[in-house]
Amino acid sequence: MPNQTIQVRAARLTDGISKSSKTDQAILITDGRITAVGPREVVQQQTPPEAKIIDLGSACVAPGLIDGHTHLSLAGDGRSYVEMFADTDEMMVLTGAMNLQRHLAAGITTIREHGARNRVGFTLKEGLARGYISGPRMLVSGRPITCTGGHFHMCNEIADGEAEIRRSVRRLVHEGADYIKIMASGGGTKGTIPGLASYTTAELHAAVHEAHHFHRLTAAHCRAKESMVRAVEAGIDLMEHAEFLDPDDQLRFDPKIAEMMAESDIWISPTLQAWTRYPRIVELTAKRDAGTISEAEETERQQLEARAEVRLDVMRRMLDYGLRDRIVPGTDSGVGDLAFGHLDYDLQLLGRVGFTPAEALIAATRISAEAIGLGDEIGTIEPGKVADLVAFDGDPTTDIAASSRVVAVFQAGRRIR
Repeated sequence: MPNQTIQVRAARLTDGISKSSKTDQAILITDGRITAVGPREVVQQQTPPEAKIIDLGSACVAPGLIDGHTHLSLAGDGRSYVEMFADTDEMMVLTGAMNLQRHLAAGITTIREHGARNRVGFTLKEGLARGYISGPRMLVSGRPITCTGGHFHMCNEIADGEAEIRRSVRRLVHEGADYIKIMASGGGTKGTIPGLASYTTAELHAAVHEAHHFHRLTAAHCRAKESMVRAVEAGIDLMEHAEFLDPDDQLRFDPKIAEMMAESDIWISPTLQAWTRYPRIVELTAKRDAGTISEAEETERQQLEARAEVRLDVMRRMLDYGLRDRIVPGTDSGVGDLAFGHLDYDLQLLGRVGFTPAEALIAATRISAEAIGLGDEIGTIEPGKVADLVAFDGDPTTDIAASSRVVAVFQAGRRIR
């Protein structure tokens, strides 16, 4: 949108910095970037006569949301990995195009694509760049690096040993990877053991060293305790899941590991809705509240809630070690029944472990932007930043449920919804 100036007005605005919203605000946007923000009458004085005025009425405007963990090529429709990966690459690209639109409509304007088969992730990013499809801004890892038979080995970037890992990093960077994803433990892939580490500290360090040489950040899938320790020792930039999982598939919090994480300043994406099966809890809770839940479904709901509390309690204990400002929400969308369009679920779960609504929103905006290396461009509503905005029906700094009620979305100053 060259040479276009717009003014966006709203009853309230939260900028991603303050923990409260302000009333009667306006944002001036020129060529997709914010040039002024503040009280409406002040911004009006800086607004040229030809500017387009967009009045969002009683809505609350916030920075566009950031989802740090997605799998665009997977449908999140309840199928297993085996069933989903039976799709062709072409079908996975179509699935990704659908998922991009769902996330964007939910106010998610930036994502990390955390691992797809072959060149599917790169193709989706190129489709966005060409304007063939619409969706959030994408940072792409390409194929996640994994060991022989490891988690997501079906994406076809298998590397064993330090030399092969370095070779994989170089290959991915030259294909267009924005960051490097490595599977440091087993996961949901059949045959892997989530509670055991997949790589040594030296192997993980080889990935970090090579990625940083190319000015790329790293993210490591770490469900096992052992993998968490090795990721910290290797200097991984962002740890995914952080479940404190033992080989017997039980979660047991370890304060020594939490201390290591706090001292290292590693970023952490706990992907809370994935472990807790929160979408199913939401579905069953709605049935209960409507009085339409069956006895079997109520039993299932209670079992899921009890299981979720185990995971949420681990998260609560992590926060006791000063890690609150290092937490990055991520949906893990695409896997299992994790449908796209619901970063709001993760914000609700952050509320259950002790985040205020404002803290949860900041985690999904400013802190997430810093964690993925885009803190200078997005994550807050400030002059000079890209005008990625989302407007909610209600104030998400006081009621996190408002994050589910999206009424408008702007990407680089262009209104999407």
